[in-house]
Amino acid sequence: MDWGTLVATLSGGSIAISGTVLADYLRHRREDQRGGGARRRTVYLEFITAAEACFTRLRHLAQTPGEETDLEAATRAALREGGIQEVRERLFIEASTGVAGAGQGMFEQLRALRRAVASGAGAESAVFHEAYHPYIAAVWAYRVAVREELEGQSLTPAAFGWAGWDGKDRCPVCREARSAAAVARA
Repeated sequence: MDWGTLVATLSGGSIAISGTVLADYLRHRREDQRGGGARRRTVYLEFITAAEACFTRLRHLAQTPGEETDLEAATRAALREGGIQEVRERLFIEASTGVAGAGQGMFEQLRALRRAVASGAGAESAVFHEAYHPYIAAVWAYRVAVREELEGQSLTPAAFGWAGWDGKDRCPVCREARSAAAVARA
């Protein structure tokens, strides 16, 4: 019996099996990563969509003062019916730390806006805008965090020709309030 042939055959077989196992492992790992990325993308979109649904309802309540007799209950219902809490929990499970933090910041600002509307702040009031603009800035911070994670590309307000994410520079109510304040100081 020629031991050299036997050793060469066993070595070749071992190398072939090892290569197949490694290739299979790497293929499964890539598929898992793609699946995780797709799940994250879905949750990220669901979260911002739910936040927008809540915001739309809150803005409607602020634009139609007196339509609701119990603003506290109506604003709480706006958040509950928008489904933000459920999606937020999934966000905490699926999201990276940066996106989860930006999402939580956005959620906290949405709750601050809810409190302003519950207190009776109308859409044109200073109280509403003091809560609205930080919320819009938080929405953009969330979008930037998601975009950086998923695409490795960042956004800046300058890309849109804006001075900042909060929208104060484009808000007619805030511009009018600044003009009135400037006139009062003069």
